[in-house]
Amino acid sequence: MAVLLISLVALTLIKATPLIYAALGGVISERSGVINIGLEGMMAIGAFAAVVISYYTREPALGILAGIGAGALGGYVLGIAATRFKVDQIVAGTGINLICAGGAAYGLVLIYNQPGASAQVPALGREYWVLVALAFVAAAALHWLLARTPWGLRIRACGENPAALASAGIDPLAMRVYAVTLSGALAGLGGAFLSLGELNLYSDGMTAGRGFIALAAVIFGRWNPLGATFACIAFGLFEALQYVLQGRIAWLPADAMQALPYIAALVALAGITGKVRAPAADGVPY
Repeated sequence: MAVLLISLVALTLIKATPLIYAALGGVISERSGVINIGLEGMMAIGAFAAVVISYYTREPALGILAGIGAGALGGYVLGIAATRFKVDQIVAGTGINLICAGGAAYGLVLIYNQPGASAQVPALGREYWVLVALAFVAAAALHWLLARTPWGLRIRACGENPAALASAGIDPLAMRVYAVTLSGALAGLGGAFLSLGELNLYSDGMTAGRGFIALAAVIFGRWNPLGATFACIAFGLFEALQYVLQGRIAWLPADAMQALPYIAALVALAGITGKVRAPAADGVPY
């Protein structure tokens, strides 16, 4: 029983880690006033870029950096679209998801001459625990930065009242682009963890809706980094349960086990509907 419990805790932390990185990205973006529906695509392109660079360099650490950079690029594109061109943020984020997923699928054929999945590449091995620990450090650091620093005050002001920020001589649009770029970098890191931490390859659909679960965690955590992190741990627990309990509960279908984290996300969102308040200018063009 003790071994089972330890396995469940370890697997929960591993499964929660990519969600935490993406959710922290979502918190930064939404606190600045931009809804980042593109987290799913940024995770996907981060996972793909990490595998490609690890494949060519044989250095998974460089792959992680590439995943961060690819996610940041996706965030920058979304930020420019949502601010300078005032494209509807939901539409722009959906476009990012489609472009990133489609680009990665095409890249598999272009680079590996096979659809569906890449070749196996050098992965992080047990070193992925560094990224697991770093996720919690990042959550605590972001909480402190948003609450206690001038930078955090500007991000929060940008999401609540960008006109007030502009009156103080700070460009809200530049702050939003910066925040969404950082959001994409964190989501890309979450994707890179998936492909080089949990696995050693990229496959189509491997993000499996984690970007949207991360968005649910942002809302459930009330746009607070620590709240979003605890929500991700809860969702990670439900994902871990499907592996720990599979085969132990004969009457429960495998498909139902796999659906646990998604059902948990829907139930969580349904339970808090109307009880939480997003930043006042979240999703509102300036």
